[in-house]
Amino acid sequence: MDAKLIQRLESAVARLEALSTGFRAGGAPESGEDAVSDPSILGFDDLMGQYFARVYSAAEKIGGQVLTVTEILKEAFSVQRELLVKIKQTQKPDLAGLAEFLKPLNEVIMKANALTEGRRSDFFNHLKAAADSLSALAWIAFTGKDCGMSMPIAHVEESWQMAEFYNNKVLVEYRNKDSDHVEWAKAMKELYLPGLRDYVKSFYPLGPVWSVTGKNAAAAAATAPPPPKTSAPRTPAAPPPPPASLFSSEPSQASSSKPKQGMAAVFQEINSGKPVTSGLKKVTDDMKTKNRADRVGVVGSSQKGGRTASPSFSKAGPPKLELQMGRKWVVENQVGRKNLVIDDCDAKQSVYIFGCKDSVLQIQGKVNNITVDKCTKMGVVFTDVVAAFEIVNSNGVEVQCQGSAPTISVDNTGGCVLYLSKDSLGTSITTAKSSEINVLVPGSDGDWVEHALPQQFVHSFKDGRFETTPVSHSGG
Repeated sequence: MDAKLIQRLESAVARLEALSTGFRAGGAPESGEDAVSDPSILGFDDLMGQYFARVYSAAEKIGGQVLTVTEILKEAFSVQRELLVKIKQTQKPDLAGLAEFLKPLNEVIMKANALTEGRRSDFFNHLKAAADSLSALAWIAFTGKDCGMSMPIAHVEESWQMAEFYNNKVLVEYRNKDSDHVEWAKAMKELYLPGLRDYVKSFYPLGPVWSVTGKNAAAAAATAPPPPKTSAPRTPAAPPPPPASLFSSEPSQASSSKPKQGMAAVFQEINSGKPVTSGLKKVTDDMKTKNRADRVGVVGSSQKGGRTASPSFSKAGPPKLELQMGRKWVVENQVGRKNLVIDDCDAKQSVYIFGCKDSVLQIQGKVNNITVDKCTKMGVVFTDVVAAFEIVNSNGVEVQCQGSAPTISVDNTGGCVLYLSKDSLGTSITTAKSSEINVLVPGSDGDWVEHALPQQFVHSFKDGRFETTPVSHSGG
């Protein structure tokens, strides 16, 4: 019999045994052994065995940074399992206590985010997909409808949407190059959808269930293993003496002993009453520039090189992400921001994105129209638009439509990648004065199929008029 099937049968038996014990008298908190054998914890173990094992297996074949970030992914899921066990033994904390309780998980997420910073790696899309996906584990922080979070199931789905933007890039980049990377990306998606989503739906649809009579969160945090001991720090050196007061009427000796420099020295010399011009030489007529025989009208190269170029200042204004007049979302001058989100929007509002660079914006909900203007290396993930999605005067734009869009127009843009969902395959795409436009649509096997839109045309004069036909591309 298959080993995985035996493992799942054993897990099912353990669940039934745990359920047969019933409720504890007096609502006593679960012991450590009881919590570990709880059906929800066993279900989490099944999640790791069924879904995460595929991710890790593919990462081992790839190695390098992909394996490193997958190890961090494993650590984050392990920390969440430990927190779920502690929740069954801990009373519900206040906000400050909850932040301290979830600190171990937050530290692992920050460790993953650190891998995406600094010099851009060849595996940046892998790192970013894994790091962004970890925000889905924050469903454990849900404390009620008034906590400012989406419901746990919705939170997992929304968090994966941002990570999927980079996960899709991995699928496209390695589709015909390396099957291990494709397997890693597919397994990553299944880990969250349906993996984590179905787990939360089965055991925690309304959030984690805290113990009524357990210990408080501070005591639970205190039971964590202490940090490793470090050698005693050396005694710090004595601080330097404080500087003389700016308001002191007596100048300090240090400042008075130093000779004055710059314009202060010039004014001191003038005020001293000495004949300051006594050392200057007399300028005769033949020394004046207008009378010099070697005067030329061309500035020498050495003189040109000696001039220091004045620094250039950016004309871009301050970054903005705001709703104006209740009708228009304005996103301007955002640089290097990968986690921009607009989640409180409706079908009567529009979104205008201007002057952004190396950023990603996620629009959660239906809006009237979206415009991307003068942006570079900008990514936009949106659900639905009522009118149109427009891209003008931009470079290196990537757009993912998760719902529907009747019209997408691309004008005066170099480099544009469009990801269309099954619901948006009927969209009308208009292009003008643009190049390198690629459209990816879902294939029958779940992979993305890429099509290059023509940017070259042949014009032939026939029967008294010109006929225009596009130059065919081998990619689509």
